[in-house]
Amino acid sequence: MKPAEYRRMYEAEERQWWYAGQRAIATAVLEPALGGASPGPRRLLDAGCGSGFNLLALAPLGRAVGIDLAPEAVAFCRTRGVRAARASLLALPFPDSAFDAVTSFDVIYHAWVTDDRRAVAEMARVLRPGGLLLVRVPALEALRGAHDVEVQSRHRYTRAELRALLEGCSLRVERATYCNSLLFPLLLARRTLDRVLGREGSDVGFLPAPLEWAFSRALLAEAALVRAGLSFPVGASAVALARKARP
Repeated sequence: MKPAEYRRMYEAEERQWWYAGQRAIATAVLEPALGGASPGPRRLLDAGCGSGFNLLALAPLGRAVGIDLAPEAVAFCRTRGVRAARASLLALPFPDSAFDAVTSFDVIYHAWVTDDRRAVAEMARVLRPGGLLLVRVPALEALRGAHDVEVQSRHRYTRAELRALLEGCSLRVERATYCNSLLFPLLLARRTLDRVLGREGSDVGFLPAPLEWAFSRALLAEAALVRAGLSFPVGASAVALARKARP
């Protein structure tokens, strides 16, 4: 991403509606799959951890560490007091089978991830047999807009593409759904209008308080439905949970 985007992320990701709602959805997918108490401390990796707030959110599920290629991201992680190192998703600095779960939130679509299959294969490599990989990506090229320029999007995925990518790395997909779905008509209209008007700039930032509340509640409702087992047929993001085969 452009360096200024990390500052925006750092200032927004704790409370802004999109970040808070997407964390709730990710937790709704991952937490039930992890099951009950682990016989030892779970080891979690957030691959492409950005400014680090997701590491705090993952902490109740296990010992979480992060990596990110951007020095700005790692600096913000240190400010937050979370563990993160500078490294590439294409060459993770960990041994095989090091983690019980790996998460990747809106990372493999970036222009600097020149080979998304290699990135997924690296995340699978550091998973223990039976471990879980949770990947979220922006969805549907119809939603491409000015924000994609700011965050240097290489591709927006369909759910089928994401599933095929994970299965192509010998992972078994257990859940795959679109999300940010209840607001999809508004988002599609916004992107269309942006293209017509030639709008530029990032989407990261706070809306007026009533909209923040309403949009946040929409994503929290989605999280409850996802936790109950519902999958959405369309949305602005796609998320998939896959498991590494046991020998």
